[in-house]
Amino acid sequence: MTPRTALGALHIGALMFGLTGVFGKLAAASPAIIVFGRAAFAVIALACFARFASNTGWQKMRAVDTRRLLLSGLLLAAHWVSFFIAVKVAGVAIATLGFASFPAFTVILEGLIFRERIRANEILLVVLVSIGLVLVTPAFDLASEATTGLLWAVGSGLLFALLSLTNRASSGRIPAVQAALCQNVVVALCLLPVAAPGLSEVRALDWLWIGLLGVFCTGLAHSLFVASLAVIKARTAAVVFALEPVYGITVAWLLFGENPTLRMLIGGALIIVAIVVSSSLSGSSGNKAVSAETVPH
Repeated sequence: MTPRTALGALHIGALMFGLTGVFGKLAAASPAIIVFGRAAFAVIALACFARFASNTGWQKMRAVDTRRLLLSGLLLAAHWVSFFIAVKVAGVAIATLGFASFPAFTVILEGLIFRERIRANEILLVVLVSIGLVLVTPAFDLASEATTGLLWAVGSGLLFALLSLTNRASSGRIPAVQAALCQNVVVALCLLPVAAPGLSEVRALDWLWIGLLGVFCTGLAHSLFVASLAVIKARTAAVVFALEPVYGITVAWLLFGENPTLRMLIGGALIIVAIVVSSSLSGSSGNKAVSAETVPH
């Protein structure tokens, strides 16, 4: 893979991740069923990539690796369910921008958990995200679907930040594709008891959307990201993936007529600027850290 093709693969992967909320809205199924199906299809796609396209061997897992992947899989399941609840309640744009608050949570939690000094540019990041979320909210009314959905989306961002920190705390001994496959197995097993009663009622068209969500927006997007890191600098990859909300909101606007207000656009722009700043900073720490923190969405 050349640098040019790797950069193209990154943008395709970012577009696929951006379509997550779109396919979630198209599928007329409950968030639990969507997440179960997404994880199940992702396991198949990631297993095929690990078997036929990945040059990284399968590492034997120790007890500590199993416990970490179990915890991260539970966090991933909760993150996805809360995100798709936000999509169903408030739409793709608000859900995507609310989730995009995760860099601010990551900065705050890193300071608390790892006792790291928060730098001035990270304080700016938190401020930008906070202002952006206030602008994105049409009116703070708990009876409003927009506010309720935004709160679910922000909760999803908090869970994603916790997932990122869980990955950071690990040794990084397990390859990214193997870790993602194991996490998706945990997600599918967790959601199976909840999703099983309604699986027979899911329409064929909805299975198509869920299958595309699992294969393309999870398995293939993850694989493109990991493969591109062999050629592209992690900092560049992280900044490209910061375009994910732009792709998602644009497609939602074209398909569903979710016309953002000027206030929402300004708030979204502030949040996206914060993501780019955060991604650039995290990208300087190395490829493994970036892949662990960015891929699971």
